[in-house]
Amino acid sequence: MNQKELNEIRRRLHPEKTTVGKIYGCFVNTAKNVIARFERSVGLMSENEREKYMAVLKGALAGTLGKNLIAVPFSARDAGESEKHRLLSDLRRTSLADEELREKLYGEIIGSFEIEDANLLILLADDVYDVPKRNRSGEDALDDSETVYHYILCAVCPVKDGKPALGYDHTEKTFTLTSADQLAGPPVTGFLFPSFDGRSANIYSALYFTKSAGDVHPELMDALFGTPAPMSSEEQKDAFCEVLAETLDEECSFSVVRAVHEELRGRLSAHKESRDPEICEITAAEVGNILADNGVDGEKVIAFRQKCTEKFGGDLLIPDNLIARNRFKLETAEATINVDPDASVRVETRIIDGRKYILIPADGDLEINGMNVHVD
Repeated sequence: MNQKELNEIRRRLHPEKTTVGKIYGCFVNTAKNVIARFERSVGLMSENEREKYMAVLKGALAGTLGKNLIAVPFSARDAGESEKHRLLSDLRRTSLADEELREKLYGEIIGSFEIEDANLLILLADDVYDVPKRNRSGEDALDDSETVYHYILCAVCPVKDGKPALGYDHTEKTFTLTSADQLAGPPVTGFLFPSFDGRSANIYSALYFTKSAGDVHPELMDALFGTPAPMSSEEQKDAFCEVLAETLDEECSFSVVRAVHEELRGRLSAHKESRDPEICEITAAEVGNILADNGVDGEKVIAFRQKCTEKFGGDLLIPDNLIARNRFKLETAEATINVDPDASVRVETRIIDGRKYILIPADGDLEINGMNVHVD
């Protein structure tokens, strides 16, 4: 799925536009015992209630593609033989109406996922979207459906005790201590099946959501899809730094790393300005060219490319997962320095009298803990 397709499905979950008929739920305690199962008709909900349910479901499509939202591919063999794929397909085929199938999915999630100190709410929704044709300007053509996209959406949320607060008591006409017994938080994980690729259903792919880009919950991914979990965005960043440090060795200098950072930031900025809905990608070969342009030895560039292929399982990299685009942080044993990424080119490193120094121009005002000071 690309960004435009993702946004198109997100809009389906607007409380005033949704065509979701029923929402099914399962409430589980920390001991993994099911407290309650329920089904709710969206059409019979109050406006506020419908809005809350839709916000939770929409939360399972939140975040960034490639970071919080991960494409999970199925092979043709998986689609024909995998029990995991068959369960998802049967749930979709029956529009979630089969209680036995729902229980099986609940069991997979409950058995493989935990949130410490919190109960668990699992929500399931089914929707059928008459995908309109697009005219030449890219706008939807009215009353003209091109295909039907039938999908299921799952959101897994923590449920915690509400905090006591002062609330108005209409009977006593005063404020008294009150609290909600259990409050559902935003989803921490979930999935969409099948993916919406090329504005149609792709039964060979699912879209998996994780709130924490640093934790993809591998046990849950295996239970749901039977596939090994990919590296999280944090793991990708750590692996990229490790590959650079190992293969470049002493040539992993401040200027080289800064050049890589600046080039990746430039790629991300240009991609954003282009409004390209696809995920921004770069090859290890292209990063190797950046290294070579900044004086890195050719053999080390080759070693970098080979190591990237080993670590990432291929040549393609996602720049947004390799750097912190809005931060340029330098750390030593005694200090941490945050520099505006746009000003990183002005930072220098020097060795003076045998000691390493970081030099940052101090033009304009200089403040220490909010106090304006002069440079002697």
